Amino acid sequence: MSTATSDFEQFRVFLEKACGILLGDNKQYLVSSRLNKLMEQQGIKSLGELVQRIQSQPRGGLREQVVDAMTTNETLWFRDNYPFEVMKNRVIPEFIKNNPGQRLRIWSAACSSGQEPYSLSMTLDEFERSNLGQLKMGGQIVATDLSGLMLNNCRTGEYDSLAIARGLSPERLQRYFDSKGAGRYAVKPAIRSRVEFRAFNLLDSYAALGKFDVVFCRNVLIYFSAQVKKDILLRIHGTLKRGGYLFLGASEALNGLPDHYQMVQCSPGIIYQAK
Repeated sequence: MSTATSDFEQFRVFLEKACGILLGDNKQYLVSSRLNKLMEQQGIKSLGELVQRIQSQPRGGLREQVVDAMTTNETLWFRDNYPFEVMKNRVIPEFIKNNPGQRLRIWSAACSSGQEPYSLSMTLDEFERSNLGQLKMGGQIVATDLSGLMLNNCRTGEYDSLAIARGLSPERLQRYFDSKGAGRYAVKPAIRSRVEFRAFNLLDSYAALGKFDVVFCRNVLIYFSAQVKKDILLRIHGTLKRGGYLFLGASEALNGLPDHYQMVQCSPGIIYQAK
């Protein structure tokens, strides 16, 4: 085995232990493209040296910088659209019927740069506008991500015109954002106030999160091994109230776990109900 291959293997093991992400054999280029700049700044010559540096200084901040660089932070507003329509047309009305006078609690797991939780907050607002007074206690959205850097950006609620263009209609931009000038926009305070951002690793304990009526864990499980994916889905089930719903990404499916989840066909899309 060459030195470069051995270094890549060390890095793969480190990354999977750190955050569960399983890198394929052909991902050397991805790793290089994301870490080259950081390694240059730190004067680190190889992936093996990088892993050694992290292990020798576990609290030096380098570990978090590397995980930040390797976690994918690419996302859209109202991604795939149907999950947000299903929320408005099925999940929220069903919640109101079965839980009168209670507050709807939603978890947006691996929220990346914040588009998903803010899209959910806008969805709640759109429902309330069409159904005045029905969602009496409103909703709370807990948005979590591994990346502290990303979360700091999320909390400001500010986006440039390039990010805004990815899936946001002109009507929603006008209704839910304030222009900050120089091609920047900020999510309005009423939409932002529903969302609480927290740093969280999906491999850690879920105990402090509490219970949810809905969990969005979309387009993240594809990065994990089958065993880690199953473990995360079981732990998510532990956070869902009985009858609560799990939303996965359009290309993701929940195979197995029939004792925990029931598949629900929507038109379009599929969601999973906790047993």
